[in-house]
Amino acid sequence: MAKAPQEQVVPVPGFADFIAIDGKTIWVTNAGRVERWSTREKLATVALAHPCGAMTILDGSLWVADCKDKTLNRIDIRTAKITATIATGIGNPEGELNVVAGAGSIWVSSDAKGIITRVDPASNRMIATVQVDRDSHYLSFGMGALWAASGTSQTLQKIDPTSNTVVKRTALGRTPGFLVAGEGAVWVQEQGDGTVAKVDPTTGDVVGRVKVDETLKYGDIDAGGGKIWLRTTARQTFVVIDPLTLAIRARVGGASGSGALRYTPTGVWTTAHDQHTLSWWKDPAAIGK
Repeated sequence: MAKAPQEQVVPVPGFADFIAIDGKTIWVTNAGRVERWSTREKLATVALAHPCGAMTILDGSLWVADCKDKTLNRIDIRTAKITATIATGIGNPEGELNVVAGAGSIWVSSDAKGIITRVDPASNRMIATVQVDRDSHYLSFGMGALWAASGTSQTLQKIDPTSNTVVKRTALGRTPGFLVAGEGAVWVQEQGDGTVAKVDPTTGDVVGRVKVDETLKYGDIDAGGGKIWLRTTARQTFVVIDPLTLAIRARVGGASGSGALRYTPTGVWTTAHDQHTLSWWKDPAAIGK
């Protein structure tokens, strides 16, 4: 019998939610701030009005949306200082969105009517906008494309970063949410159906689905190490999915409410904002063997 994964719990006062990996440490959004944490202690704090959504790291900087000021903010990860504030607008002020890096740029949903803004990190300027379906707040970059999911239009859109246009559109199930491009496919939470859809990145076809729970609101998803890692909100903390067989290989931890998840080769990070904790699950290769 496989050994149960070991959880190292770190108390984090406030509302620790979205995660960005910074080597052996992480950045998390919190109430009125972003924070850098190790498995032992808080290392830095940067005040923001309302940091929100999934963040990304590029060119030595943390890029994070602010849902109150409706800006994209650049933070130097060495000095923990804000170095640029860009008035992009924010497509979902409720905070369910992604800031992502790809093709040498930063991308963020900037208008609920259906606009994604592209930012050049060399100049901190907005250099392009992409017209997409309404409420396309959920983004991932991988396999040479930007991918955007719309929760209301129930679509996945493939965006060519050369032309800044949608080149494929895929119909999805109820309330698509967070997604990840990795492990050979695009994986999208169909939150209202409690399923994860596997989409072929070339054809745009849905080639499989995994039924996980009655609902997937409002978890998170990542890919790596030959597995799909799905943060859930009922029954367990996260689920491990085999990307080839689509079998659920493990259900890990207890139900801990909403939160985020990020994979690294040495461990998986999760947050549980209602429990005011982040957790470190080491040896991901052994989880779901």
